[in-house]
Amino acid sequence: MNKLSYGLLSLIAVEPCTGYDLTQRIQLFWNANHSQIYPLLAQLEEGGYVRFTLVPQTDKPDKKVYTITPEGMEAVRQWITGPTDYPVVRDEFALKIFSLFLVDKPSIKGLLEEKIRMLDEKLARLNKRLVQLAERRKPGEESYDLTSPMFGAQILIEKSIATKYAERDWCLSIIRKLEEPGPVQP
Repeated sequence: MNKLSYGLLSLIAVEPCTGYDLTQRIQLFWNANHSQIYPLLAQLEEGGYVRFTLVPQTDKPDKKVYTITPEGMEAVRQWITGPTDYPVVRDEFALKIFSLFLVDKPSIKGLLEEKIRMLDEKLARLNKRLVQLAERRKPGEESYDLTSPMFGAQILIEKSIATKYAERDWCLSIIRKLEEPGPVQP
C-alpha cells in the first residue's frame, strides 16, 4: 500500500466519507486529485480495508460512502507507529527568495506582499476550519482530547496557523529591511 492509501484510511477512520469528501479533506496533507483517489479506494475495498454503502441520489448517480474495516484500522495503526519519511519539499517561493539578488527592491517587496496576501487568505480559511471544528465538540467541551478522532485535526490546524503567522511575520520583517536606507542586510 502506498502512503496516500494510508492517508485515505486515516480520514475514513475519523468518519465515513465519499470519494469526493476524501479528495477535499486530503488536501490539508497531500496534493491529490480524483484520478488518484478513486483507484486507491477500489484497491482498498478489494483488499478488505474499507467497505462502501451505496446511497441513492435522485438527480445524480448513487454515491459510495466508505467506512473502515477492522483490517483497515489495524493497517493504519501499524503505519502510524512505523518510520516516517522526510517530507517532499517543492517551494517555489523559497526558490524565488534564494534568487532575490537578480531583481530590484520594488520587485522583492511585491513578491513579499503577494505572499502575505496568500498567507492572509490561508489564515482566514484555517481559522474558519478551527471554528467549524469547535462547533462539532460536545457542549461544555473546550477542546478535543487525545482519544477524540478530531484531536489530530485540531492540533494540525493550530500548527498550520502558527506556521503561517510566523511566515507572515518573517515577510513583514524583510519588507521593513527593504525600506531602510542603504544595502539590505540579513
